[in-house]
Amino acid sequence: MYMESFQLREQPFRLSPDPDFLYLSKAHSRAKAYMESTIWFTDGFVVITGEIGSGKTTLIETFLRELEKDVVVAQITQTQVSPLEFLQSVLVQFGFSPFKMKKVELLATLNTFLIEQYSARRKVVLIVDEAQNLSLSTLEEIRLLSGIETTKEKVLRIILAGQPELNAKLDLPELVQLTQRVRLRFHLSALSPEDTRGYILHRLEVAGSGGREIFAEESQHIIYRYTGGVPRLINTLCETAMMAAFSNDRDVVTAADVEAAVAELRWKEFSERTRGLAEGPDATSSTGRYGTRRGPGLYIGPDEGSQTGNLPQQLAKLVVVTEGRTVGELPLGMGRTIIGRTPDNDLQIDSRFVSRHHCQVITKADACLVEDLNSTNGIMIKSRRVRRHNLNDGDVISIGKHDLIYVDQRAGPSGNHPAISAAAAGSAHDNDDAAAEEADDPAHGSTQRL
Repeated sequence: MYMESFQLREQPFRLSPDPDFLYLSKAHSRAKAYMESTIWFTDGFVVITGEIGSGKTTLIETFLRELEKDVVVAQITQTQVSPLEFLQSVLVQFGFSPFKMKKVELLATLNTFLIEQYSARRKVVLIVDEAQNLSLSTLEEIRLLSGIETTKEKVLRIILAGQPELNAKLDLPELVQLTQRVRLRFHLSALSPEDTRGYILHRLEVAGSGGREIFAEESQHIIYRYTGGVPRLINTLCETAMMAAFSNDRDVVTAADVEAAVAELRWKEFSERTRGLAEGPDATSSTGRYGTRRGPGLYIGPDEGSQTGNLPQQLAKLVVVTEGRTVGELPLGMGRTIIGRTPDNDLQIDSRFVSRHHCQVITKADACLVEDLNSTNGIMIKSRRVRRHNLNDGDVISIGKHDLIYVDQRAGPSGNHPAISAAAAGSAHDNDDAAAEEADDPAHGSTQRL
């Protein structure tokens, strides 16, 4: 939309983990070097941790793209599984169909495969992203897999990547044997102010800026103040700021544009947003680290306006219906709302049917549209999978087993909307059976990511 105005070939601040846009800060370079060391050393795990949005997945994608042809990879991103399901997912990555195998058959098949790859002079790497979600029993299963060896060396290289909770889990007494096998362990911190500036310039250069100044110098410190150097937050703020500049017919993003983007996103300064954060909520309808839990697996981002008593104008809302039951509402003001599986979304739906960042809803003064963010299972509207759709009052956005009913409130608050009643009666789920079956397949779930 704004690329022509800024003379760019592509969007510089997309949320998807594109290796072309990887900015190698000192910390990212070191983490990448640790991952690369697994190719040459097989004695132990490599553990990479980082906060949400720190760039772990982009780093993994870059590492994978640079591997030689003699390296065989199993990449697991769906980690809320049992030990048996985990073994099945690994074998699916290696081309097997293991769903009727018993555990002893799974282990025998995997052992034979690894020895065959070693004999053929191929290296095998297992990468587990979102590893903080693995159960203790599944982590113990991974430790046992690391013990498969020939008379000379072990044959499976293992990289565990995850949020900081992974470190706490690895330090538990129950996992002391696994921890003793960790050879390298590195935490990926947020970017410094200097690296934040370098990150922005790098992504703009890759997108085709040709060295032109697109973000004014005085805007840089504001960006850092509100993002804390977290790459994903930088992407979100910079893209919104570029849209603000575009709407004002400017080809340079000023400090005023960044401030306007901050207001649109309803962000507080990063230090204030992260001060005194508690762990995620456990009880239904309670407030926690990323907002309010409205039901099983459903979280709505923090209502910052309600905390200050200055709530921005609500133009529309999404009513969330799950299995015929209304479980929450998400107000829509001007700006962008991200919906996905991980806690950094404005609306988190913690379900295997949902991708990390599944879709976004862009709300303007006179219109609203939903856009798929390259999700695995897509979004359905009126029994049709759509990439981008201008929303009309009453439209039902189906994501796996969940319905998001769009209610336009520009003409005033609405009462009992007919679409909500229809969805609650179960009529809106006729279009998502195929998506549910697709996501239920362990082979599909093991590669679900954005």
